[in-house]
Amino acid sequence: MIDEIPKQYNPKETEDKWYKFWEESNFFAAKPNPAKKPFTIVIPPPNVTGILHMGHALNNTIQDILIRYQRMQGKETLWMPGTDHAGIATQNVVEKAIAKEGLKRQDLGREKFIQRVWLWKEQYGSTIIRQLKKLGASCDWPRERFTMDEEYSKAVKNAFVILWRKGLIYQDDKIINWCPRCQTALSDEEAPHRELQGNLYYLRYPLKDNPQECVVVATTRPETLLGDTAVAVNPKDKRYKKLIGKILILPLINREIKVIADSIVDMKFGTGAVKVTPSHDPNDYSLGKKHRLEFINVMHPDGKMNEFAGDYKDMDRFEAREVILEDLKEKKLLEKVEPHPLSAGHCYRCHTIIEPYLSRQWFVKMASLAKPAIEAVKKGKIKFHPQRWTKVYLNWMENIQDWCISRQIWWGHRIPIWYCLDCKKNTASVETPLKCDECGCVNIKQDEDVLDTWFSSWLWPFATFKNKEDLKYFYPTSTLVTAPEIIFFWVARMIMAGLEFQKDIPFKDVYIHGTVRDIEGKKMSKSLGNIIDPLEITNEYGCDALRFSLISITAQGQDVYLSKERFEQGRNFANKIWNASRFILMNLDTSVIKTDLCVFFKKEDLSLVNRWILSRFYSTLKSVEKYLDNYQFNEAANLLYGFFWHEFCDWYLELIKSEIKNPHNQVVMYKILEKFLRALHPFMPFITEEIWQKLPHEGSSIMLTAWPHLQENIIEPKIENIMEEALEIITNIRNMRLGLEIPPQADNVSVKISVPDKNKRAVLESAANHIKNLARLNKVEILGEYKRAEREFSSVFKDKHITIPLSGVIDIEKHQEKISLKIAKAESDIKLKEKMLSDKNFLKRAPQEIVEKEREKLNNLKDEVQKLKGVKDGLR
Repeated sequence: MIDEIPKQYNPKETEDKWYKFWEESNFFAAKPNPAKKPFTIVIPPPNVTGILHMGHALNNTIQDILIRYQRMQGKETLWMPGTDHAGIATQNVVEKAIAKEGLKRQDLGREKFIQRVWLWKEQYGSTIIRQLKKLGASCDWPRERFTMDEEYSKAVKNAFVILWRKGLIYQDDKIINWCPRCQTALSDEEAPHRELQGNLYYLRYPLKDNPQECVVVATTRPETLLGDTAVAVNPKDKRYKKLIGKILILPLINREIKVIADSIVDMKFGTGAVKVTPSHDPNDYSLGKKHRLEFINVMHPDGKMNEFAGDYKDMDRFEAREVILEDLKEKKLLEKVEPHPLSAGHCYRCHTIIEPYLSRQWFVKMASLAKPAIEAVKKGKIKFHPQRWTKVYLNWMENIQDWCISRQIWWGHRIPIWYCLDCKKNTASVETPLKCDECGCVNIKQDEDVLDTWFSSWLWPFATFKNKEDLKYFYPTSTLVTAPEIIFFWVARMIMAGLEFQKDIPFKDVYIHGTVRDIEGKKMSKSLGNIIDPLEITNEYGCDALRFSLISITAQGQDVYLSKERFEQGRNFANKIWNASRFILMNLDTSVIKTDLCVFFKKEDLSLVNRWILSRFYSTLKSVEKYLDNYQFNEAANLLYGFFWHEFCDWYLELIKSEIKNPHNQVVMYKILEKFLRALHPFMPFITEEIWQKLPHEGSSIMLTAWPHLQENIIEPKIENIMEEALEIITNIRNMRLGLEIPPQADNVSVKISVPDKNKRAVLESAANHIKNLARLNKVEILGEYKRAEREFSSVFKDKHITIPLSGVIDIEKHQEKISLKIAKAESDIKLKEKMLSDKNFLKRAPQEIVEKEREKLNNLKDEVQKLKGVKDGLR
């Protein structure tokens, strides 16, 4: 068996081997099983254009931990995989590709362009799936769905038609977020605002009756003045009372516009008078509707000025701004310009500044859909983890706006509305109609727009199931794992869709993890050059190292701060597990393991050390289960790490090393390792499978074994306390030897431990032999009252005195002299450091991190002096 265990762990060979074995053995598959409870997760479908990043790595590691944990708990686990067609993102990628051929999508036409997108999808769309497999994701891959699959597309159309027939879908001219680059409408969530440093331009609008008199308005977007149809003031503003109803001449265009009064106007902004452009501003749109103003759109969809812009026609909007300002300046109609911070929406895909734009679009009425979704969360049917996200969700839902669902692109689900070109009626249909339902005419045409990508994604928890049996068994799903930025995009809408179309919630728990950032707290991005590629990490450190390192530093709901060095923890842990397992396997007598072991697990027959390590294992397991059930993954991971590295390896294996062939030790050592590997498997699936397969075992794979049974009767807090105290005493003795500079190999050292309490003395005597062996002593005495003696070194620990007789061990006088010199040197260094840190010039010039390091050095020197004085005092 020894020959089968290489000295070093090789993750590259291990990971590919076992993943292939799992997948080919169909271990990830799930099917309805009345004998089992289901546990279902639907993967947040990555964009078909996606490439694995650290956010994906964190998100999917969490999902895989949950799936593997619940699978071992005996549930029928389904992790539904799939990808999203990502309308705008995918269209942009393909447009860039054909641009290299000198083509635009319009050159190809709609049908041929969509063919090119499908071709691109077949060539590159599975990249993210292959990468997820490298991460160890145990999805039921034959179930993989794509949001443009034929059956899925039918579900999308069906949802549209249902809402249409209920009167919840309508078409209207409204101000929407418009991306001139992508030339499509965007929802508010798809146009996140960024703070910019802009300007406030003060423009003069002459009165018709008295051109020498002007009303000055302040604006951040002077190019939109070409579409102004009024100037508004607050009716309470005394400065403008006499001007209400007066006619102004619109600069450059010379169109007559009226001064109107409305309480919405902020008297403190600018001059208190504002220009009203109903076709290019959401607030102005409302004013335009209320005061029945004219709506004049002065821009083409590509952001260039149109025929209503007069002399500025065909100029880009920002180019037009500069020319307009020059013309206003020349006509003395630009009063002043002031720097002004502003918040502008940007396209979430191409990052172009969006244009508030009057456009005819399709909308979903959201108020009635939101009501049951609000109640489901308020009543606790759906729980957010961490809980603080509940308030964020409810706040958005209670102030929800109608959803603009139409997009002016070609790639996506085309809106299932058909127009009759004869009778002008329109109809919604899942299937393509052959004629008009109203007049029977065959002259019909489908709407050109496609649905917002999220209109298909909100159906994901149920539209992914291909048959009613699966849907009935696996829906509602169990847990959704996602990021905070898509709570509104996706989570809230899925809850509404589930309740509307399935009459049930889509999931019971929503776990919101944090954002992955670099070590300085900056979000990872290509432009900042701070991206850490998860695939590079897996190549260098191994997949298990990536997974464990990420999870161990991810506190519930908190952002994750990463540097490449952080992954060394996971790699080192994998190596520790490998080396300890190798040691155990090399010393394991399989004939003992294969015998009837029940007799050994009468805990009264076991040694103190074996009872302690078994108790510690089951105490750890109990806490790990609690943490996993409460989505506290880092707490669970760190408990397993601490138990294995420190208690099992550093202490237990050392304690039994001299008697490792003892049958009790053999069985306990084996049992702890085997059960630990099972408990660790959800976090580090590859190395646990590799080692478990080398152990005596039953079954074909560790992932199909049961989660370790929690044997609470083996948990003994009293035994744990005894051993904890013994281990602390050993540590204390080791530190005493270190302070006295007694070499580790010295075999003439004895220790007296004075314990006044009789019962505690008896307990400590049971651990005396372990103290002797691990502290490398030739004798340990457990005594009663402490009595000071000459030529001894003592240390007080809790209610005990630990004493080392020094005769024949060290030269006390020489040692005291050596310590005195060390104290004098440290005190001299302290004075120098204190002088440096009191120097104002140093504090002013030196970087803060240097100052902090010097302060840390000073504190360390002071600690060292205290320790040295303690040793010196103990030698008196």
